[in-house]
Amino acid sequence: MAGKKNTEEVEESKKKTGLKKATKKASKKDQKYIDEIEALKLEVGEQKDKYLRLFAEFDNFKKRNMKERLELMKSAGQEVMQTILPVLDDFDRAKKVSDDESSDENFSEGISLLYGKIYSVLGNKGLKSMESTGETFDPELHEAITEIPAPTEEMKGKIIDTIEKGYYLNDKIIRYAKVVVGK
Repeated sequence: MAGKKNTEEVEESKKKTGLKKATKKASKKDQKYIDEIEALKLEVGEQKDKYLRLFAEFDNFKKRNMKERLELMKSAGQEVMQTILPVLDDFDRAKKVSDDESSDENFSEGISLLYGKIYSVLGNKGLKSMESTGETFDPELHEAITEIPAPTEEMKGKIIDTIEKGYYLNDKIIRYAKVVVGK
């Protein structure tokens, strides 16, 4: 039995050394291929990283382009609106004069309807007037034309009169209100 064990051990030892020699021969022979596979894996990883970066950059470009288009669409009518504002000012002045009881001027019903329609159409396009009379003066919204002594103590630093209305177009100021401020 002891002889049998030794023979088996010798055979196992030969197998192990044979495997080691075969592995050494194979690894020397195949090392070139293994190195090439590793290099290709690295190259694939780099290409995948470049692809992901390029895809993310393109996605950001699309989002930025979409945002710019929306902004352009929102402000496309700004120039037209700014040219219409003096006409609206004249309309407001005419209405104010006709509403004054001491005035002989009348604002006919047709003109009154037209006045309302113009404001509603422009309002639907995003135009909104600033309410400033009686408000606290804010240099980011108002342009002070002059300062006058305040009629009451509580009107100090507040807007006494609005000379020219300010307007927003889609929550962006397109004209600052020209006002008289109490001091």
